[in-house]
Amino acid sequence: MWFWNKNFTGIRYSAGNAIALNKKIIITLNTAWNLVNFRAGLIRAMVAAGYEVVAVAPPDNYAPRLAELGCRYVPLSMDNKGTHPGRDLLLFWRFLRLMHKERPAAYLGYTVKPNIYGSLAAHLLAVPVINNIAGLGSVFIREGWLTRLVRGLYRLALSRSVKIFFQNDEDRALFVSGKLVSDAITDRLPGSGIDLDHFVPISLPNKKTLRFLLIARMLWDKGVGEFVEAARVLKGQGLNAEFCLLGFLDVQNPAAISRSQMDEWVEEGVIRYLGASDNVAEEIALADCVVLPSYREGVPRTLLEAAAMARPLVTTDSVGCRDVVDDGINGYLCQPRDAADLANKISKIVALSHAERTAMGLRGRKKMEQEFDERIVIDKYLLAIKKVLR
Repeated sequence: MWFWNKNFTGIRYSAGNAIALNKKIIITLNTAWNLVNFRAGLIRAMVAAGYEVVAVAPPDNYAPRLAELGCRYVPLSMDNKGTHPGRDLLLFWRFLRLMHKERPAAYLGYTVKPNIYGSLAAHLLAVPVINNIAGLGSVFIREGWLTRLVRGLYRLALSRSVKIFFQNDEDRALFVSGKLVSDAITDRLPGSGIDLDHFVPISLPNKKTLRFLLIARMLWDKGVGEFVEAARVLKGQGLNAEFCLLGFLDVQNPAAISRSQMDEWVEEGVIRYLGASDNVAEEIALADCVVLPSYREGVPRTLLEAAAMARPLVTTDSVGCRDVVDDGINGYLCQPRDAADLANKISKIVALSHAERTAMGLRGRKKMEQEFDERIVIDKYLLAIKKVLR
């Protein structure tokens, strides 16, 4: 017969003396794009380890690619950035129906709403939960009633999780000191890790016009405005350089940059907007330096990818970003929300010789090999899942 194990070890099928362990894992994020781009290695590793992986996310153009990873895709609609209580209650109900239908042995949650509403549904049905707090986003950057509400929901949703992974020590300390989670069940991951066989060192372009590239969703919180202002200042000083933006525009987010604003910057001639790309490595290869003036991150994947490809970096001395850059070694740190300081650090990159920029980039590659290999992330997840299913 089928039954829920009271020790949260999943569903077991009993037939005489034979007992087969349920090895179905649900992994949920807020977009299929996120699953394909950031969790492909983990999904493949879980499949290779013999788990039945069910990938859950709202449908988008990337959803069909999930089958290539060996998992089964289940679409689930969610209002990612909305705060309407009725829609959030509906999302909780959708998660509850999903858990009841699939009967997983464990639930892996990422991003805010899957971590909150998916975890609550899983706990209600005694499904063990492993959370990943990949970054706290704009709601933790701005203090207010919404921040207090989200903290309360996190406290409730994470109260019975078996493992909670964080991507930097500051976020981990914030949750522990705020009594949102117990320190005993937390651990730190090196971001989402980086596939060092896919993102490999590429020689820097050797041309007079340097290219500075910012890769992110087009949000004010990513420091896009400061990047544009720094470019405006440096170009005004006569610097012959390209300042490029790569990433999704018109995203669902209160900090989203409008298309009209982007068009205005492009028409001014201060930046080039490259749109979105399915081949980020190709764009990184064309850059002399990758820049991310973000206000707060988990650990930014774009910086890991750029460092793995031996590109010098400029980023902010802020939560998550500073984890990737050793100031003056593999890049430079600037102050958040400070376009003048950002321009100064970009100027330092310009002042380096081609050989010095190359050496700086190679030091970044070495750092990725020593600290951010995707295998570290995968091994910690497989160990956590194995303990859950004992």
